[in-house]
Amino acid sequence: MSLAAYCVICCRSLGTSTPPPKSSTYWKDIRNIIKFTGSLILGGSLFLTWEVLSLKKSLTLDTQVVEREKMKSYIYVHTVSLDKREHHGITNQARKELHKAVRKVLATSAKILRGPFADTFSTVDIEDHECAVWLLLRKSKSDDRTVRLQAVQEMLEARHWHDYQYRTIAQACDLRILIGLARSKGSDLRFFLPPPPLPSLQDDSSIEEELRHLLASLPQTELDESIQYFTSLALSESSQSLAAQKGGLWCFGGNGLPYAESFGEVPSATVEMFCLEALVKHSEISTHCDKIEANGGLQLLQRLYQLHKHCPKVQRSIMRVIGNMALNEHLHSTIVRSGWVSILAEAMKSHDIMEASHAARTLANLDRETVQEKYQDGVYVLHPQYRTSQPIKADVLFIHGLMGAAFKTWRQQDRDQALTEKVSEDETKYTTCWPQTWLAGDCPALRIISVDYDTSLSDWRARCPTERKSIAFRSNELLRKLRAAGVGDRPMIWVSHSMGGLLVKKMLLEASQRPEMSAVTDNTRGIIFYSVPHHGSRLAEYSVNIRYLLFPSLEVKELSKDSPALKILQDDFLKFAKEKNFQVLNFVETQPTNIGSMIKLHVVPVESADLGIGDLIPVDVNHLNICKPKKKDAFLYQRTLQFIRETLAKDLEN
Repeated sequence: MSLAAYCVICCRSLGTSTPPPKSSTYWKDIRNIIKFTGSLILGGSLFLTWEVLSLKKSLTLDTQVVEREKMKSYIYVHTVSLDKREHHGITNQARKELHKAVRKVLATSAKILRGPFADTFSTVDIEDHECAVWLLLRKSKSDDRTVRLQAVQEMLEARHWHDYQYRTIAQACDLRILIGLARSKGSDLRFFLPPPPLPSLQDDSSIEEELRHLLASLPQTELDESIQYFTSLALSESSQSLAAQKGGLWCFGGNGLPYAESFGEVPSATVEMFCLEALVKHSEISTHCDKIEANGGLQLLQRLYQLHKHCPKVQRSIMRVIGNMALNEHLHSTIVRSGWVSILAEAMKSHDIMEASHAARTLANLDRETVQEKYQDGVYVLHPQYRTSQPIKADVLFIHGLMGAAFKTWRQQDRDQALTEKVSEDETKYTTCWPQTWLAGDCPALRIISVDYDTSLSDWRARCPTERKSIAFRSNELLRKLRAAGVGDRPMIWVSHSMGGLLVKKMLLEASQRPEMSAVTDNTRGIIFYSVPHHGSRLAEYSVNIRYLLFPSLEVKELSKDSPALKILQDDFLKFAKEKNFQVLNFVETQPTNIGSMIKLHVVPVESADLGIGDLIPVDVNHLNICKPKKKDAFLYQRTLQFIRETLAKDLEN
């Protein structure tokens, strides 16, 4: 405005001044023009300088504000003024156009220089690590998978960030990056926002009732008899009636089960466990997972998970449901938004092998960036559980027997002081899972998988009178799950204990007869049998009461020495193994096993553990400890390690 006024005054002075003599008119006009032009140029320069400084100020962070915001856990968003008068006028329009032009110049130079800003604006009052956060976020949005993986790695390597910078990443990164951070070893838990507030329960409602409502909303079709049995039981019985019936309702052969007695003090937990058992089976059906999500199941399970922080069995059952739901990719975004990733990331860091493995399975199913396989219920990767740059060249699969489990079967041999020692302090002295600690350390290029068909199976079998599954049925079920996990794509070795060895034999025979499963037999290099009753077990010779104590009647019949199915399985597999030239190593116990407090039984005698091919090595232990080495340098583990290394030598070298 001052510039315009000055121009008007000059023009008026030119128009009203007395005409000078003709001799000096020419030079006076030139001087006036020069004065006018110079003033115009000077005023324009001042105006442009002021606008550039204003733009720079808008791009400059107030360091005091930054310091204050560092203590906060949210992103500060710039808001537009609500005063309409600031958006009108020639000056405002000129300013907008100038800012737009400068931004175009900056954007063009950024593309040319491959940087976020041009030279003079590359470090505008912003510290290097401040700019790095937004550069990494931009990098994480790349369409190139390699660039995204590199962004995750760079985020993990940043150790100098403040809390608010981690929160910035947590709020701004997408699903793929968040899952990648959760599956990376050493990730900071500040990368993950805490779960959102859970919706309040309805008036006069409990979690037990909400679980029942959730179960009642699920379809009652496509279910086997056992699922229908427990679903109806959970829906019909109250916690009081269940507690009253705990001595007679859950009986098999007239004897009350320890499972029922364990929940006698907290009856509501019994109903919750029944509901969770039913939900685990429902979640194996994709359409039922959609119903669970639509009816608020993710939030309800999260509330139950937080409520039972000191009840690992409840938490593991919940993890199984979430892991099954994660098999459906269209539910991934919902699972992430509900806050489960932060819970899973924390569980991954647990020293409890079971808790960490359940979380690792769920996150692997969510991670479609680096994982192609899908791990169904009961299939757990013991190594590697995190993302790794180590190339995986072969698989080792651990199949336990009846009354075993995916983790406890493969622990170190129990010692008197083992219960009082903290395993996490020194796992070289005692390990709860030697395949994960010892074998993974000695052979890092292996993917180690442990199969669990007994945790859910034994629970249903013991309490449900409709549950009856033969070796043939189980082997077919496990074979399908293992193939979905990519078993057969690499060279592999099977490690089995007791009846688990019979399942391995049956799976390989079935795979040989199905073209889509041929990769399983083609890539099998060897098998380790720990006291496998190839020719039957003495357990079947004892009374009915002892049979029911250890095995359901169907399995006991199949394990008897005169079982036709067992003899056919042995003859067919022996012929097949010789044709395929499988490498075989057999271990057998030489000591009897205590069954209860009064009975000692040699479960698998030496003659029954002899497959007919491969070395047969007697070990001075009982049936339970034949697969549990006393220590890492014990013969049992060292011979197992030697067999794996020798059998996979060529594959591990390539």
